[in-house]
Amino acid sequence: MTPADLADLLHATAAKVLAERGLDASVLPGTVDVERPRNPEHGDYSTNVAMKVAKKAGTNPRDLAGWLATALSDTEAVASAEVAGPGFLNIRVAASAQGAVLDQVHAAGADYGTGAALSGTKINLEFVSANPTGPVHLGGTRWAAVGDALGRILAAQGAEVTREYYFNDHGGQITRFAESLVAAATGAPTPENGYAGAYIGEIADRIVAAHPGAAELDPEKRLELFRAEGVEQMFAHIKKTLHEFGTDFDVYFNESSLFASGAVERAVETLKNSGDLYSKDGAWWIASSEYGDDQDRVVIKSDGNAAYIAGDIAYLQDKRARGFDLCIYMLGADHHGYIGRLKAAAAAFGDDPDSVEVLIGQMVNLLRDGVAVRMSKRAGTVVTLDDLVEAIGVDAARYSLVRSSVNSSIDIDLDLWAKQDSVNPVYYVQYAHARAASIARNAAEFEYDTVTPDFALLDSEFEGALIRTVGEFPRVVASAATLREPHRIARYLEELAGAYHPFQTNKALRVLPLGDEPVSPVNAARLVLVNATRQVLANGLALLGVTAPERM
Repeated sequence: MTPADLADLLHATAAKVLAERGLDASVLPGTVDVERPRNPEHGDYSTNVAMKVAKKAGTNPRDLAGWLATALSDTEAVASAEVAGPGFLNIRVAASAQGAVLDQVHAAGADYGTGAALSGTKINLEFVSANPTGPVHLGGTRWAAVGDALGRILAAQGAEVTREYYFNDHGGQITRFAESLVAAATGAPTPENGYAGAYIGEIADRIVAAHPGAAELDPEKRLELFRAEGVEQMFAHIKKTLHEFGTDFDVYFNESSLFASGAVERAVETLKNSGDLYSKDGAWWIASSEYGDDQDRVVIKSDGNAAYIAGDIAYLQDKRARGFDLCIYMLGADHHGYIGRLKAAAAAFGDDPDSVEVLIGQMVNLLRDGVAVRMSKRAGTVVTLDDLVEAIGVDAARYSLVRSSVNSSIDIDLDLWAKQDSVNPVYYVQYAHARAASIARNAAEFEYDTVTPDFALLDSEFEGALIRTVGEFPRVVASAATLREPHRIARYLEELAGAYHPFQTNKALRVLPLGDEPVSPVNAARLVLVNATRQVLANGLALLGVTAPERM
């Protein structure tokens, strides 16, 4: 019995109890809340439904909770139900009913934990979108892990997700990048506000090798050559790095295309015609404060050039034209101002502002020997995705970046995440999967297929805790999707591993028969439990883009 199954049982029971007493059953919510108590002594699950609806129904919470307890205790699925406090109901599920969730996991396999809450919803998920002027830095790396995981989680709830990378190849930073390449090729000093690091020299050398005499070209032609070639090489490196990190995109969108195609001009005209763009001091402003932004924003500057927001507005209009129901932007810690302006732009185009969501990710710091790692050997000024992967590997890198809320800064201890023991969270989870896989391999030597599992025999506290944790997975995935919080999956997996390890190490709870003993119904039931745990661990790790090793 999963929490969802219990919630359905509670709803049906409450409706029946209220009706039998001539009370108003329409006050019941669509879904009854079911929680796992922090203290296992209080039961397997608890609900506050009596406290929430008793007064509306015309009775008091403790009486309603008592009626529910009596009715539930008469069902085979419930071992006991007790009233606590002002009207809480603590419930213990019968072992036989609890074990039914294991059959659900077996039947669903890799699909266990998926849902249909977002079925039919088209979501554009834009993340990373690093400037093509250098390798992906740690902030972008965090989004590469979190964004990819979020895309998987939303898809697991039925959404049609388009993962998109917005390639910022327009503006002053590209010019400074090209000037830095020219300087490296000609032996000149790096220009002010230019880009340094070994990668600049490497790219410049490759351009000169492919185009002999490039450094001696007319300055204007030389700059254009180094701009085009440099951006192409840098972006190729970024795409390769992200792919090796396990993060791929469906769409790579060039910012420059918005200007080349006239999309910026069309977006500006649309807003002028709707009256949401007005002229002031020789510039054109969007009246974003009328839609909840903290101030109006300049879209076309007084010199006639487009401000940065002009591209953002045109880009949003392009997404609208592609039919997305929801556009999620995953931006860095210094982009809080984008929340109001993007929602305002959506409203100005006639959309619901909530069709735009902006997630802000906080900073990432690396520590080695307790000291902050400040810069890359290759990039010169920042620590990059490549540096992190080189230090701890892809799985540990992804997991370390996903397991904390993006609303908080994180410190990644490279020494801890490189360890091959249980203090390393990803190792702890992966090891649980590998141990379960090992039991499954060894079980192949016995005749389990001839024995019917008896889930009623899984009545120890370790087995019960593990089954209940397995049953929580669908609810955790649904919550992670609703709240846009992939870290909930990681924390759940650690909880599941924490429930599995003591079960497997308990010598009284043998899964495999001893010696020549035949496979018993309890052996068979425990093997189903092990396989269900392994499946859920694999499913959860897959949602995070982390491997589930069979051996470690």
